Amino acid sequence: MFIILMGQMIGLPFIFWLLFTAFDFWNIEQIFAVLGLLGIILNVTRWKNKVSITILSFMLMLSPIISRIIQISTEKFNYLAFKIPLFLFIACYLIFIILNAVKREKPDVSL
Repeated sequence: MFIILMGQMIGLPFIFWLLFTAFDFWNIEQIFAVLGLLGIILNVTRWKNKVSITILSFMLMLSPIISRIIQISTEKFNYLAFKIPLFLFIACYLIFIILNAVKREKPDVSL
């Protein structure tokens, strides 16, 4: 079982949580950990610049975070050391998706 104290839900411990929970069998959290890891793996494949893959990857990577927020009281996540990186991740990844979509729409006119 993973107990979250104030300040514990940061990047490095969350990666460890994903890795260890992915192999914690017969647990509902295992599903979300595997989905999150699949989202990370999609970012290093050759299809990473396709708009549909980036949207799918974004949703898969957010699923364990949303799961943890739903399972645990929201006051455990009410601190800037969690909110700022989460907001930056969401904002930057949405910009990445938009830039991929714009890049796909532009025809290549180079000779």
